[in-house]
Amino acid sequence: MSRIGKKAVPLPAGVEFNIDGQEITVKGPKGSLSVVLVSEVSVSKTEAGLLITPSDDSKRARSMWGMSRTLVANIVTGVSEGYSKTLEIRGVGYRAALKGKILSLNLGLSHEVNYEAPEGVELKVTKPTEIVVSGIDKQLVGQVAANIRKYRKPEPFKGKGIRYQGEYVFRKEGKKK
Repeated sequence: MSRIGKKAVPLPAGVEFNIDGQEITVKGPKGSLSVVLVSEVSVSKTEAGLLITPSDDSKRARSMWGMSRTLVANIVTGVSEGYSKTLEIRGVGYRAALKGKILSLNLGLSHEVNYEAPEGVELKVTKPTEIVVSGIDKQLVGQVAANIRKYRKPEPFKGKGIRYQGEYVFRKEGKKK
């Protein structure tokens, strides 16, 4: 039995949904998202919210049960509250600036790195060393943050690079004479 799958997905006020076979479309104050679930699970409306149940007792149906519930919960949270990830830039001379929709990064390379955010993701530079990635799609927000971080991952000797807010970077001791 899936502990996550047993729980119903609560629907906050102002969020409406539509079930069309295996496709669930959710509309809220921040926008609209949809997800197509696998055929091994079914969705029903209860007074507690949306309830996902496996169609049979096969291993695949039980495996997809909790994941399907989490996908539905993610889109409900996305259209009602949204998601955001904060990136910190550490290093002398490392900084970020926003030029329209293009993020410009100076990361100690011989050139400036320009990153254009995809549709549905908003970038904000609150400080020259802090980038906030926000949007309604959890997967897309995480992927954009990972793509930006990939330009200069935190290195273990001085800790320079781009890291998630609150991320711990294990530091190594340098060479000894």
